[in-house]
Amino acid sequence: MVDFKYGPVEILLISFDGDRPGPALADALRELIREKTITLLDLLFVSRSMDGDLRIVEADDLPEKAQLPELNLGELGLAGMDDVEELAAELLPGTSAAVLVVELAWARNFASVLAASGGAVLYQERIPAAVVNEVLEAAR
Repeated sequence: MVDFKYGPVEILLISFDGDRPGPALADALRELIREKTITLLDLLFVSRSMDGDLRIVEADDLPEKAQLPELNLGELGLAGMDDVEELAAELLPGTSAAVLVVELAWARNFASVLAASGGAVLYQERIPAAVVNEVLEAAR
């Protein structure tokens, strides 16, 4: 078996009300980390001023970082500035979002076994939860 240090990684751009996520969102993220469902590798916050200027704040530069010590980011800088700017291109003036780079820790062993057996993922698509729930509700 091939032992991978990390499993598959996803980059998420998540919006939230206001200029920072609320405590419920931070608690949900902490729970995913505690349960070892994900590993948070990198975290940045982006906001677009009413004038259209994009502001990017890395996790290390957050004044409230001391309040999130268990986030222990594994690979700061994994989300390159070009990637972040591209993701945030559609961010509307006066809105904020977070860029999360997460390892799907639950899939690490599967990825290792797949690689060791000569297999490879040929296609992957993630369907957002809101879309899945909307489609299933409409089908009822």
